[in-house]
Amino acid sequence: MRDVDPSIAQDIRYGGADNFTGAAVPGYGARECVLAREAAAALKAVQAALRDKQLSLKVYDCYRPAQAVAAFVAWAKTPDDLAAKAAYYPSLDKSDLFPDYIATRSGHSRGATVDVSLVPLGAEDVAAVTEGACTATPGDRADDGSLAMGTSFDCFDARAHTAAPGLSEKERANRQTLVGAMQAAGFKNYPLEWWHFTLDPEPYPDTYFDFPIEPREGD
Repeated sequence: MRDVDPSIAQDIRYGGADNFTGAAVPGYGARECVLAREAAAALKAVQAALRDKQLSLKVYDCYRPAQAVAAFVAWAKTPDDLAAKAAYYPSLDKSDLFPDYIATRSGHSRGATVDVSLVPLGAEDVAAVTEGACTATPGDRADDGSLAMGTSFDCFDARAHTAAPGLSEKERANRQTLVGAMQAAGFKNYPLEWWHFTLDPEPYPDTYFDFPIEPREGD
């Protein structure tokens, strides 16, 4: 994605420890957004449309190797880490994460699904450090520089549902801006996660890739 549009901010969470597993995830040898060409071109179009609103995309995850999906499934079968539960799924048990949030196969592995948010155009990149529940008010959870969306990324909770009730007017408007911009370029939202979008139609609808994400040539 960086070769197609370097202006899109990248905060690839599974390439480091700031994610619900607490460690870098297998298959993420570099913190780079990788996408099928068609999905990358569509995301570039979204970014261009957002500039008029003085906004930019920020991607948290793109292509996800199948080995990473397997690692998520293995993590879900281990005993609860109380710190991870408090931050990422404060209202659920681990067993409740299947299949809505964690599945044995992920559309991300087909190369046309992205997890994204919005940040102010030209804003300095902010790396989040997880603290506080993902459902907490913005002042009580980590700030990664994105617009107010009602929850942080990877929040396994009903409040993260795209049309969840109880959001502030600003949070609801920000979600609508994101969904509208993505839909205009051909992406469909997953209703249980405001950040999750898949290009429709997908270029590889029946293929689950497993090549590792590696540093770009010259980096």
